[in-house]
Amino acid sequence: MDDKIKFEIEFPIHASPQLLYQYISTPSGLSEWFSDNVNSRGELFTFIWDDSEEQAKLLSKKSGERVKFRWVADEDEELLTFFELRIQVDEITKDVSLMIVDFAYDDEIDEAKMLWENQVSSLKQVLGSA
Repeated sequence: MDDKIKFEIEFPIHASPQLLYQYISTPSGLSEWFSDNVNSRGELFTFIWDDSEEQAKLLSKKSGERVKFRWVADEDEELLTFFELRIQVDEITKDVSLMIVDFAYDDEIDEAKMLWENQVSSLKQVLGSA
């Protein structure tokens, strides 16, 4: 099987970086927009959607700035992949963006980007920045 390909997308968000960080780094924040429910035990996060669940390990986080996860299923397949949610603030305009870094197989990149667009659309609604 071919390796997954890294891609990055940027979403302008009208919210403070501090507020946004709560929604990308905590189980309660993530369950508002990313999945139906999120449980964490230490560095292991369980994301629940309808009748499926996926586990991800928290690889790193920098307070107020970014979080990086790796799906356990990818780790089991020894794929060197991750997904990162990073807050970027323009130094001049102070505009806030959410940068998403993720990996997908070549024929699934468009689908993966669309999924992120839907998820971030939900996040914007929760934040009141839609």
